[in-house]
Amino acid sequence: MSELIAYHLEDGIATLTLSNGKVNAISPAVVSEFNAALDQAEKDRAVVIITGTPGIFSGGYDLKVMTAGPKEAISLVTSGSTLARRLLSHPFPVIVACPGHAVAKGAFLLLSADYRIGVEGPFSIGLNEVAIGMTMHHAGIELARDRLRKSAFHRSVINAEMFDPQGALQAGFLDKVVAPQELHAAALEAARQLKKINMNAHKHTKLKVRKALLEALDDAIIQDQGHNLS
Repeated sequence: MSELIAYHLEDGIATLTLSNGKVNAISPAVVSEFNAALDQAEKDRAVVIITGTPGIFSGGYDLKVMTAGPKEAISLVTSGSTLARRLLSHPFPVIVACPGHAVAKGAFLLLSADYRIGVEGPFSIGLNEVAIGMTMHHAGIELARDRLRKSAFHRSVINAEMFDPQGALQAGFLDKVVAPQELHAAALEAARQLKKINMNAHKHTKLKVRKALLEALDDAIIQDQGHNLS
């Protein structure tokens, strides 16, 4: 789609590769390109794989935008939370192939997918908002509450605890951990398996299962628009 999100379609599988600087920061342009890529994937009726660059999925929101002012920060968080909601209700399966670190919004993207594969190594996955002086937004809290294991939810959201890949697996950020060189093949294998399910049934079941979460996110996104995030 662009230099920020590469789009590759093969055998009914659309791979979206995020590439934005050293930490794959989530900027307004990245969110826009993400939505364009998802539009294309929907037209292609493809199973989606979202990935990053070696060693990093995403370090989170673009801090230049987040510190530019309350208006800019709220706007980016709103569009990012709306993207998370879209991923959660996407009509086709969404896999994240996480090639390393996934921090803050990077970790929230993991929580927005149907199946998440990480890699072994000295990588950190988690929600560091409190550690860097940001009060957690309502949408983030609702997403983490729904997708993380109860034992990890408070440690993650309130204490800003970061997890290694195996810890992230236990916490609920990941579903599987493989060697880095196996990530691409593992993601393709998961996509091929998911291609076999009935997509109409998948779509309607997903919306039933996540009905309460999607409604909570809708309310949270509205609440976040009226709050200071610092």
